[in-house]
Amino acid sequence: MRRLYAGTRMLEDAVAAEPFAQFHRWLGDAVAAGLPEPNAMVLATVHADGAPGARHVLLKELDDDGFVFFTNHGSTKAADIATNPAVALCFPWFPMGRQVSVQGEAARISVEESRAYWARRPLESQRGAWASRQSEVVESRDALERRLSDVEGRFGEQVPLPEFWGGYRVYPDVVEFWQGAPARLHDRLQYRRTADGWHLQRLAP
Repeated sequence: MRRLYAGTRMLEDAVAAEPFAQFHRWLGDAVAAGLPEPNAMVLATVHADGAPGARHVLLKELDDDGFVFFTNHGSTKAADIATNPAVALCFPWFPMGRQVSVQGEAARISVEESRAYWARRPLESQRGAWASRQSEVVESRDALERRLSDVEGRFGEQVPLPEFWGGYRVYPDVVEFWQGAPARLHDRLQYRRTADGWHLQRLAP
C-alpha cells in the first residue's frame, strides 16, 4: 500500500510568517476540498504512569494563542493534562497529501469562554455532555440512554454548562506543515517559537 504524491511544492517564500495564518489557509483549503471533518485532530497526551495516549477530538476554536477543544474534566485526556500539560496534535488531511503537527502545552480556558461556546452547542450535544461520565465504566448502553432520558426530564430545553465540562487551549511551541512530494522528498516546514517570535526552518523528509 503505497501512494505516489504529486502535490504543489511548499516553499518558504510562499507561506505565512507565522503558523496560525498558515494553518487558516490550509484549513480553508481542506474545507473547500470537502474533506470530512477537516477540524478533526489527533490529541496525544501522557498518562500518569508515563504511557502515551491518543484519540481524535475536534478543533472548535483557533486564535493567536492556540488551538481549542472541549471535553469532560473527568476524562482520561483531562486527567493526563492535569498531570502533564505537554501534548501533541496532528491534523491528517490525507486526500490532500497534507499534515499539520503541533507540539505544546494544554491548559483550561476560562469558564466564560467555555460558557460562550456551550451556548452555541446543539441541544442534543449539551444533553449528551451531562449524560456521559466520560471515561468511566458504564454497565450497558441502556444505562447510558437512561441517563440521557433523565437529563432531558431534568433540564428540558434549557441545559446549563456543567461544572465538569469545558475547554482546553493548546499553546504551541512547534507547528510543522507537511506536504507530500514525489520520490518521498516531502516538504516539511517547521515554525518554532523563540524569544523573538516564530522561526521558520525546513526539515529533511
